[in-house]
Amino acid sequence: MAKWTIQKLLNWISEDFESKGIDSARLSAELLLSYVLEMKRIELYTQFDRPVAKEQLDRLHDLVKRAEQGEPIAYLTGKTEFYTLELEITPDCLIPRPETELLVERAIEFLRGRTGKQIVCDLCTGCGCVAVAIAKNFCDVQIIATDISDGVLKTAAKNIEKHGLKDRVTLLCGDLFDPIVPQLGGGKFDLIVCNPPYVSAAEFERLDKSVKDYEPKSALFAGADGLDFYRQICEKAEAFLKPDAALIMEISYSQGQGVRELLEQRVRFSEITIEKDFHDNDRIAIAKK
Repeated sequence: MAKWTIQKLLNWISEDFESKGIDSARLSAELLLSYVLEMKRIELYTQFDRPVAKEQLDRLHDLVKRAEQGEPIAYLTGKTEFYTLELEITPDCLIPRPETELLVERAIEFLRGRTGKQIVCDLCTGCGCVAVAIAKNFCDVQIIATDISDGVLKTAAKNIEKHGLKDRVTLLCGDLFDPIVPQLGGGKFDLIVCNPPYVSAAEFERLDKSVKDYEPKSALFAGADGLDFYRQICEKAEAFLKPDAALIMEISYSQGQGVRELLEQRVRFSEITIEKDFHDNDRIAIAKK
């Protein structure tokens, strides 16, 4: 009986995933196989002829079946990559998207244009991806990261510790700005960042099965028009911003005008910019006082 080698498994899983319409079929195959074999992805290619034991084959087969049914690879492996950083992830957390890296880039650019220690607030932090990426790439910062879910904050705490950032990032449990006031004693921020839920009712029904059935609805759904969280943030943001501060938020592809109007109505900003992503969709709202 022929043995299953790493090369045979990679080819078989890649072809299977492609036939099932799974995104990034080859990458997904590499991630699952490297996870089961406890190897780096590059090592798969340097050990192509290595046979795989039956116990590992059985475990891999189970994970492949779950992936075929739509379960995200990140949840199967318990980790994901964001802004070149490996992060732990659980089904309690929204899986970070590449589009959100633009939010991090603009935040870091803003902070690097200032002097002295910067105080940042990261609302809806989830697994902590935005806070961790900013703190890892901008040293002179203190970040307060909030989330309403105690479960996701446990994952965020692991990611903060994993990357040695406990001295730069503090986690608070509560809804948006609610847990901040007693902690800061009325202090204000140089920058507020947020990737809030922004999926509308109509969009939620059209979501891919792997998102709709597996990722937390509370991290996605934001009311009939998808603007519920922006309304809350814009209503309260000014009280937490320094005179020369900024608010940077991720938005949906169709929300540029709606978010701009909310910002113009609620806060006295001198400059409001809606930036598009690499797909030419509205993606980032930047508002400077």
